[in-house]
Formats: sequence, structure tokens, C-alpha cells
Amino acid sequence: MGPLFPQEIISGNWNLFLAFIMGILFGFILEQAGFSSSRKLVGVFYGYDTVVLKVFLTAAVTAMLGLLYFSLFGWIDLSLVYVNPTYLWPTIVGGIIMGVGFIMGGYCPGTSLCASAIGKIDAMFFFGGIFIGIFFFAEGYPLVKHFYMSGFMGAPKAYELLGISGGVFALLVIIAAALMFWGGEWAEKKFPREEY
Repeated sequence: MGPLFPQEIISGNWNLFLAFIMGILFGFILEQAGFSSSRKLVGVFYGYDTVVLKVFLTAAVTAMLGLLYFSLFGWIDLSLVYVNPTYLWPTIVGGIIMGVGFIMGGYCPGTSLCASAIGKIDAMFFFGGIFIGIFFFAEGYPLVKHFYMSGFMGAPKAYELLGISGGVFALLVIIAAALMFWGGEWAEKKFPREEY
């Protein structure tokens, strides 16, 4: 029964090694899907290319259903799966900052590393900007610590906050994903597709 590391099925060293291999595979898949192109990535914001939306929704739904069924079959103990703690207000502000940076720069942190690895200079500048931001955040942490730790909600799961079962939540997510797929198809027809 998983997860593997908390159940001591694999050691910490194997856990790190598997994370390293999965990271390389993730980067390879991102590049193969065309996510090293800033025009493709921002296309979702402008409506002319919604591949990013479709790929990540597909991945999220697949992972969600996989965990749900593995839990039902007793192959994984969901109570041992780590969920990041939620700090509501800094999460909202951080999401806005990242979203603006994504639109302006054309990359998110993962795709900027992927594009840097294949030699895209704009991505290298973007990736360098991440480290500059980390430096200034670390140096200014005492000034923002109170806000950074505000809005603590523990580590809730979305279905718990909504007061519904995991299965009902999964169904709602699938319906929402299908509607977003349809919306993406509509947007691609509505807005002109740029060649890149």
C-alpha cells in the first residue's frame, strides 16, 4: 500500500532518486508537448491555443481518478498523502503575481527551466528572474513574515471544505473539465490562431 516513502516501502534515497527521474521525464514531456514555446503557453490567455489547458486538465483528472480508485482498492492510504498547508491571503497574492509574470514573460517556473534547457534565451532571463525574486523575498522576509503566515487554514481538501464526498467532487471536477474543454474549443474557433 502506498504512498511508498511514508510507508517505508522505499528509503529516502530511493525517494529522491525517483523524484529526480520523474522530474527529467516531466521536463521531457513538457518539451515534447511544445510547452517550451512561450507563444503556445500564453495562447491559453488569448484564446488562440488551449493545448496547455487541455493537457493539464487531463493530467489533473487522471491523477485525481487514479488516487480515488487506488484508495477504493486499498492500494494507497490517502491520509498519508502530503497536502501543502493553505495560507489563504498570501496564496491569492502569490497567484496574482505568478499569473501576471506568466502572461508578461510567457513562462511558468517549470516551463522556463524546460525552455532554458533547450537554449531559449528569453527563458534563461525568465529563469534568472526567479532567482532574483527568491533573493529579494528571502532578504525581505522579516518585513512580510506576518502576511506570509496569514490566513492559515491547515491542509484541507477541497471536497472537505465543500462538505461533499470525494466521489461527488471528482464527478464535479470531470464535468467542469469537460466544460472547459468545450470552452477551449470554442475560443480556438473564435480567435485567430497565430502561426509560430
